[in-house]
Amino acid sequence: MSMAATPSTMTELGRKAPGFALPDVLTGRTVALGDFVGSKALLVMFICKHCPYVLHVKPALIELARDCGDRSLGIVAISSNDAERYPDDAPARLAEMARELSFPLLYDETQNIAKAYHAACTPDFFLFDANRQLVYRGQMDDSRPGNNRPLTGRDLRAAIDAVLAGRPVNPDQRASIGCNIKWKPGNEPDYF
Repeated sequence: MSMAATPSTMTELGRKAPGFALPDVLTGRTVALGDFVGSKALLVMFICKHCPYVLHVKPALIELARDCGDRSLGIVAISSNDAERYPDDAPARLAEMARELSFPLLYDETQNIAKAYHAACTPDFFLFDANRQLVYRGQMDDSRPGNNRPLTGRDLRAAIDAVLAGRPVNPDQRASIGCNIKWKPGNEPDYF
């Protein structure tokens, strides 16, 4: 399978979660960072509808959300792709995908939230503790489309389990790999 692979930026651990208030593509309701007060951990992920890397991990994301549904883990997905050039990532098309998910899928039309998180690819995962400090960023596991490695979610699940148990997260973290975020012309971030 031929596709461009972009790694996550591996932004510094310990950063505070940037705020967001974005529309849910399914309901139109605004979902904000403050809506997750009280959860011991918050997983913010950047995904899209058309990326083969996201399509590859989608079953594991659905399973992860199901398995962690009662464990005080907040989960939110954000799509920041330029919907004008990539119509599959327009809110109406994203809503088709959101119907399969048990967590909100938000649309970042300005791409400002992706920039605030230093997101680079889809999927890109950011796990925050109860104080909303970044404790994990990187891959779900080492499975990629076509590499025949099992899709387990091992790396991300280990980080979630550690946070929810009050243990430190292993700092040995590997970058996520995926399609680059489709930036609007002239809107590319300066962190590359």
